[in-house]
Amino acid sequence: MFKIVTFYEFTDMSRLGDLVAVRDELRSEIKVRRMKGTVILAKEGYNAAVAGLPNDVDEFTMRAGGILQAEIECMSSYSADIPFRRVDVKIKAEIVTLKKRVDISLGSGTHVSPREWNTLLADPDVLLLDARNDYEFRTGTFRGAVNPSTSKFSDLPGFVENCIAPAKYKKVAMFCTGGIRCEKFAPYLKGRGFDEVYQLQGGILKYLEEVDSEESLWEGECFVFDSRVSLDDDLKKGQLSDLSQPAGASSEVE
Repeated sequence: MFKIVTFYEFTDMSRLGDLVAVRDELRSEIKVRRMKGTVILAKEGYNAAVAGLPNDVDEFTMRAGGILQAEIECMSSYSADIPFRRVDVKIKAEIVTLKKRVDISLGSGTHVSPREWNTLLADPDVLLLDARNDYEFRTGTFRGAVNPSTSKFSDLPGFVENCIAPAKYKKVAMFCTGGIRCEKFAPYLKGRGFDEVYQLQGGILKYLEEVDSEESLWEGECFVFDSRVSLDDDLKKGQLSDLSQPAGASSEVE
């Protein structure tokens, strides 16, 4: 079995100096272990999804922590095959593309653990927003979630502008696959004047890992940006067909 890990952090990457050198070192560490996956670096942080033999992945994660000068917290799953096609380490303007200026510090205090999530959703005043794209929503979502019907993350601010007013919706809870989109969108909403904003810590994947199926409010499968297409409640390869755009997902990292 192959191990798949994802990890990210919003942090000031200027402390590392030249990101080109960081990119090259990370790429070398992946290739020497015959792993595959994608790492995105930007001034605002890093975002990664890689796969390989378990020992190789664990070694890489340790080395990546040294290179990035960070304590890396991973989410893991397993697959009979490596679900990524290539090694892709790149520098971009954002680690997840919103195209809006966001003060990430506004997200402090908005995280809700998977075990507290069901209690939050029991509040009738909470608007539950799926922060993912339409094809992800249609593959599976939480009971009662609103579908913003977007085709990319950067469309989400337009949905909020046109459909959700801070004066009407006092409490907004949101979720995404592994948490990274919400790490950016929760503070975005706070900056737009929403008083109470909550995000599912660790995203859907962490929820499925920690919450028993008998208590789960999740319905369907979880779309992932790799060849597995979707994961079931046990974080194993799902059975649903690929509902993404004809050209496929734009990235192998959420």
